[in-house]
Amino acid sequence: MNGEADRGSAPAEFVLCAVLLLVLVLGVLQVGAVLLVRATALDAVAEGARWSAVVGNSDADGVLRARQVLTQSLGPAYATAVTASRTTWAEQPATAVTARIPLPVIGLAGPPAAIEVTGHAALEPEP
Repeated sequence: MNGEADRGSAPAEFVLCAVLLLVLVLGVLQVGAVLLVRATALDAVAEGARWSAVVGNSDADGVLRARQVLTQSLGPAYATAVTASRTTWAEQPATAVTARIPLPVIGLAGPPAAIEVTGHAALEPEP
């Protein structure tokens, strides 16, 4: 055997391995993007909850603050479905701000309202 049967197979093997490696790397990057978007949205709703829990602020103020943070950090498409409500959390009066955001499937594009995140904050007592 002189290797004539293997001649020309190296470029084909390289292409097959490179495509597989590229798909794997892009998949890992996309999972990282999903986790980043979720963490950023969770921070935004927590900020909105803290803002609405301040004495003198309403639920609408918390929604507005959460939308501002979402718009600045992720874009306006992520700030469309934000709600707030008064609740109890750990047996204390609290406020909850919830956002339903798109799931980034390819880049930042994806199905709308696929991820739901909620932030809670204890209400400040009246002075």
